Amino acid sequence: RGVVMNPIDHPHGGGEGRSKGRHPVTPWGKPTKGYKTRARKKPSNKFIIKRRK
Repeated sequence: RGVVMNPIDHPHGGGEGRSKGRHPVTPWGKPTKGYKTRARKKPSNKFIIKRRK
């Protein structure tokens, strides 16, 4: 779990004691859990009609 790691190891790490969490991110700092990370201006976006999920 990222919460139990040190800040050098994961974006959720660090804090004093059992401190509150932060926005859910990957270990590399990209937002996750529903946040769209695809670029809006990709030319192939017009071919995607419907989300698979």
